[in-house]
Amino acid sequence: MKPYLLAETNWKNVKNQTFEIAVLPWGATEAHNYHLPYATDNYQVEAIAEEAGKLAWENGAKVVILPNIPYGVNTGQADILLDMNINPSTQLIILRDLITVLNRQGIRKLLVLNGHGGNNFKPLLRELGLEFPGMFLALCDWFGIAKRDISFREEGDHADEMETSLMMYLVPDLVLPLPEAGDGHEKKSVVTGIREGWAWSERRWSEVTDDTGIGNPIYSTPEKGEEVFKTVTEKIASLLTELSALDTKNQYR
Repeated sequence: MKPYLLAETNWKNVKNQTFEIAVLPWGATEAHNYHLPYATDNYQVEAIAEEAGKLAWENGAKVVILPNIPYGVNTGQADILLDMNINPSTQLIILRDLITVLNRQGIRKLLVLNGHGGNNFKPLLRELGLEFPGMFLALCDWFGIAKRDISFREEGDHADEMETSLMMYLVPDLVLPLPEAGDGHEKKSVVTGIREGWAWSERRWSEVTDDTGIGNPIYSTPEKGEEVFKTVTEKIASLLTELSALDTKNQYR
């Protein structure tokens, strides 16, 4: 039994526990090039949350990992078959309901662990922070850690070298041979500001990529995936340990 993993623990154990922080993993269901499964974001964020929760629990953190939300914002992929979308307004409602439960039961810290680039939780957490002034609300995009701390031969942000390597490590049986993958070529915007990154417009997925990938996965290896997993889970475990012990009335110095 894993007392930090709500999906696997039970009421006999939970009723005698005191939890300081809850973690809500949030993924997506969408195409990931030709070689990765639709649930890629969910496999990744669930595994990372569980391992980080384990490490943090062993460090003395009173953390509980909530079940993953498997649907994310895919508004730019409306014409990709079975890319499942929930709108940001729906995410706000779900978050509000779950935070209401935690707040009522005295678990006053929540970390949203985001596993999907299309999810943008900052404005939602800003709004909910006003509604629940007693709650400490935080966000971590796990893939930002990997992109910052690990070098890859090919850049990308969807079914790329990093994601493919991690899936080869976590669930190799669900990854097709790399020669079957597309090259993940991304067509860039003709608008200068958008192309250079200082302006933004949502990408129309079927127009920017032929295979639904962004980034060539050809140099992916399970060894790189293991490095990603270890680096990310250790960083997040450290974060959870700090947040569990945090005095929210004395956050700054």
